Amino acid sequence: MDGLARISGIGFIKRLLGGHAVEPQHVQTTQGARMLVVDDSPTICAVLGKMLSQDGYHPLKAADGAAAIELARSELPALIFLDVVMPGMNGFSVLRALRHDPATRDIPIIMISGNQQATEQFYLQRYGADDFMKKPFDRDDVYERIGSLVAAGRLPARDTSVAENTLLSALSAEALDGIPDIAMPDAGTPGTTEAPLPLHRVA
Repeated sequence: MDGLARISGIGFIKRLLGGHAVEPQHVQTTQGARMLVVDDSPTICAVLGKMLSQDGYHPLKAADGAAAIELARSELPALIFLDVVMPGMNGFSVLRALRHDPATRDIPIIMISGNQQATEQFYLQRYGADDFMKKPFDRDDVYERIGSLVAAGRLPARDTSVAENTLLSALSAEALDGIPDIAMPDAGTPGTTEAPLPLHRVA
């Protein structure tokens, strides 16, 4: 197990026990960095996109696995938030495809899901992703994981001497105000009702 896996695994165990590997801290990566959000839930895409925009990032969004792979290859985002349970190609299949493509294999990937079995499967098998984030999640959860990737050298630290960009992506402040601050799975979506996913380790 490499150093990053040990760091992420220790953090996950401490979160399960009610603690944190480190106190939540707002460590940022490069201003304007593109971050890909992959989720079939419009709510999750909107809320996570808002959180990223408010922190000075440029969110890209994909609603399915095929679109995610295409966007990842064409845009080469700095970070990918990837839902596990999606119709058609699930998140683990997308992860496998990205990790086997030389153009995308080094992009940090955070898996997200409201499915408890997906959580357990991820930490049993590791799957080649950098971290896991359970739904529902809030701003601290998102920023903590970005900060952990910065600390591990998977993302560059933001140059604090650069003036903050007040433009929040393509969304107006009024539009952002209409989006909630906590990402809850859409009612009736498969996030918590799917059958167990088949286990396939990423080579």
